[in-house]
Formats: sequence, C-alpha cells, structure tokens
Amino acid sequence: MASHRKPRTRLRTTTPAVGLTTAALASVTLLSTQTATAAPAKPAPTIEEVQKKVDGLFRQAGTATQKYNEAKSASAKQRDEVDALLKAAAERADKLNETRRELGRYATAQYRGGSIAPTATFFLADDPQSYFDQDQLMSRMTSRQQKAVADFRTQQREAAAKRVEATKSLQTLTASQAELRTSKQEVQEKLSEARTLLSKLTAEEKARLAELERKKEAEAKRKAEELARQQAAAKAEADRAAKEKAAGQGTGSGTGSGTGTGTGGTGSDAGYASKAEKVLAFARAQIGKPYVWGATGPSSYDCSGLTQAAWKEAGVTLPRTTWDQVKVGTRVATADLQPGDLVFFYDDISHVGIYKGDGMMIHAPKPGANVREESIYYMPIYGSVRPA
Repeated sequence: MASHRKPRTRLRTTTPAVGLTTAALASVTLLSTQTATAAPAKPAPTIEEVQKKVDGLFRQAGTATQKYNEAKSASAKQRDEVDALLKAAAERADKLNETRRELGRYATAQYRGGSIAPTATFFLADDPQSYFDQDQLMSRMTSRQQKAVADFRTQQREAAAKRVEATKSLQTLTASQAELRTSKQEVQEKLSEARTLLSKLTAEEKARLAELERKKEAEAKRKAEELARQQAAAKAEADRAAKEKAAGQGTGSGTGSGTGTGTGGTGSDAGYASKAEKVLAFARAQIGKPYVWGATGPSSYDCSGLTQAAWKEAGVTLPRTTWDQVKVGTRVATADLQPGDLVFFYDDISHVGIYKGDGMMIHAPKPGANVREESIYYMPIYGSVRPA
C-alpha cells in the first residue's frame, strides 16, 4: 500500500556559507598574527629625558647664536672694509681722470702748435699712455709734462689694484652674509624644536618638569654657598697673614716696605675692583630684561652681548663672541674668582656670565628667560678669565 506521507525535505549547507566562515576565521587569525609580530610602540620619553633634550636644544641654539654673532661681526667689519675700498677706488679714479684731462690738454696744445703730428688725436681715445710712450713725443715734453705721464701710470696701477681688492672684499662679504643666514636659520630651528617639545607636555608633566628644575637650582645654589664659605675662609686667612707680616715688619729693622700682599692689598687689585664695581652696577641694572639671541642692548641681550656691554661701562672693549672673550685677560681658577670676572660654560664655550661673588653670577640665560642672578654651578663650568 502506497504511503501518503510527505517526503522529508533534506537540509543543505551551502558552500558560500562555509566559505564566508572560513574567510572570517582566516582574517581574525591573520590580524592576530600581525599584532603579535608588529614592533611594540616606542614608549613616551620620561620627564628627565624631555628635560635633557630641551636643555640640549637650548645649548645648541646658544652655540648657533655665537656663530651668528661671529658672522654678523665679520660681516659688519667686511662691509666697512668694502665701503672704504670703494671710496678709495673712486678717489683714485677721480685722480686718474684729472691726470687724463691734463695730458689731453698738453696733447691738444702741442697739436695746435704744430709740434706733433695729427695722430696726437689718438691720445683723446681711451689709452693716452700708449700715445705718450712714443719716444719722439717724450723727448719734446717738459719735465712737468713727463711728471704728469708718470703720475698717470702710477694712478692707473693703483686704481686697478684697488678695484681688484674691492672685488675680493665683496666676495668675502658675500660669504659672511651667507654664513650669517645659515646660523640664523640654525638658531630658529633649534628654538622651534624646543618649543614644540615643551608644548606637547601635559599640565602634570610641566609641573614635574618645573620640580626637576627647582631641584637643579637648589643643588647649584648649595654648591655656590659652599664656594662662598671657602672664599670667605681664604680671604680671612690672607688678611690674618697680611696683618702678621705687617706687625713683624713694624718691630723689625724697618727695611720692609709695609705693603700688604693679601687679596685686595695691591694697587692692581684695587684698580680692578673699581672697574668691576662699574661692571656689576651696569649688570644689575639689566636684571629683568629679556634674553634675545643676537642682542647687545639696551632693551635685551644675549649672554655675550651683556658681558660686552657691562665691561664697556668700565672702559674695556670685549670682542663680540664667547669664543673670543675667553681669550681676553688672565685665566683664573674657580676658587680664585673675584667680582667682575667672566665665567664660561660648556665644552664648546657657548655661554658666559659675570661673577658677582659668593658663587653667584649675573647672566642672560636663554630664550624665554630674563637677565638674572644665578649660581655659577647651574651649568658645567669651562673656565674663567679676568678681563682687565
């Protein structure tokens, strides 16, 4: 008997569904593998690293500033030299033209007098010397006329030499100006990089950076106070020794000179102290004015611009850059520093301050800061000099 049941429908799993599931699994696996094998993200720099980086950029900007100052000074000097040479060349050209006119008058007069051939008009061209070189003409010239020819030749050589010298000087000036532009760009790039780095810090990170700065300043101040104690002790000992010596000479045979040898006891020391007082009075008056790279006052300064301006008040002319200022005067040890001495910093001698005593200095620190008093130990010391 035939069955009247409805045939059972067979369920089918289509190939596309299986394929999609496989592809999805494969994608997940691939992404997981790539994530596992990718290089780990570079950790953010610590605040200490940021501080070191920023300090390094400001130092590099300071070095570039000295390069800029050097190039600017050389450019100004070269410009003055070029102007002087061009002026001298113009004066010689005027003399040459006057002598040319005088020779022209001689030639014209002789032509009119019939004493020379019409070819004398050749003199009125660009090369009168070639005409007057003719033996038959020279033999007929008076001593005054011959002297005019000799003067013409001399002036012609001098004018040519000055033109050559001026051309070379202009080439040097062009090179100095190119170096000036390069140094200026380098300063701007370093400062921009430092500002960008600082601008990315969060408020919390800026607070931590400020705390690190306070600790650095505190340690530098502690070292300054220690130097002040050492210097005070050394001075007290020198004064005591000087008094003992003076007392001994007073009870002796009377042959001694009676002049003290301690610190500040000689006329030379007194003269330097007088100059240093003027230097420091000027420097103190600049406290609070902004650091601006390349500036020499009166409203702003860079480090060597401040020291140059301060010592100018005492009648001493210092060079423009730290690299040249360190060569002026007498080198002194840190323990022997006196007010007015210049203290230089870093191995590349890119910064300078004016020692005021007690381990402290007045200096123009860096962009964004003002002229201020600070411990000389805030930066690594290179050496010190006594300018006068």
